[in-house]
Amino acid sequence: MTLLIARPAAAQDASGPVRFSVEVSGEGPDVLFIPGLSTSREVWRDTVDGLDGHRAHLIQLRGFGEDAGVNARGPIMQPVVNELARYIRDNDLRQPAVIGHSLGGLLAMKLGVSHPDLAGRIMIVDSMPWFAVITVIPGTEPQMTAVTAQAEQMRAMMLGLYGQEIPEAANDALLRSYIVDQTNLPLLREWTADADPRVTGQLFYEVMIADMRQDIAAITVPVTVIYPHRPGAMPQESVAAFYRQQYAALPAAQLVGIGPAAHFVMVDQPEAFRETLQMFLSGQ
Repeated sequence: MTLLIARPAAAQDASGPVRFSVEVSGEGPDVLFIPGLSTSREVWRDTVDGLDGHRAHLIQLRGFGEDAGVNARGPIMQPVVNELARYIRDNDLRQPAVIGHSLGGLLAMKLGVSHPDLAGRIMIVDSMPWFAVITVIPGTEPQMTAVTAQAEQMRAMMLGLYGQEIPEAANDALLRSYIVDQTNLPLLREWTADADPRVTGQLFYEVMIADMRQDIAAITVPVTVIYPHRPGAMPQESVAAFYRQQYAALPAAQLVGIGPAAHFVMVDQPEAFRETLQMFLSGQ
């Protein structure tokens, strides 16, 4: 059975989420799946189709795969986190597992910090407490003033793309870097085809200036961090050390490397990802 909890933005009222829609399927313990920047809930479709014995809640942010609604203007991340908390409470979900990819992982962290009593466990898929670290030379510390200025420039550029047709070649160049198996490029095109650049731009800005490296110490539930290791890139030991440093405030977090894979780990290595997911859900 699949239930879609969604209404047009104009018809939203106080009883349901306005920042995202939810598709619910299956039976069993509850699991929330949150996609990353610019991607629809379809990112998680294959994973959920192979998941038995659980009730999956596929989150989709408005503006990624559907009309932007209220996400077209103003801050988005914290309002989304607050609505996720409300969704969990209103639907009487008892400490659901929360799984987030990229931006979704950051949202899961924020949920764990600001509403520590709600999630039962958190899985973070190739995300980090401060994305700005990937913009500087390894071993150096990003400067918030410079990071903010760069993020503002990117936001302005993306806002300028609203209503414009983006050349497929330009989009593909970015998408190709997110996967090792290039035969999956059509999937990424499909998942990002309906992304509203206004929402992408605002969330990119918010992600880049969010430094949660110390905040995550407030997370009290078990955390698993999935990270990719890619052939020809940094040595696996260096990649593991980088992620461990990012999550230093969560020394009990379980870090799991999966490869060969790039940013979309669950696409490049679906079987290894499912196996890790099952272990996570069973509390191992």
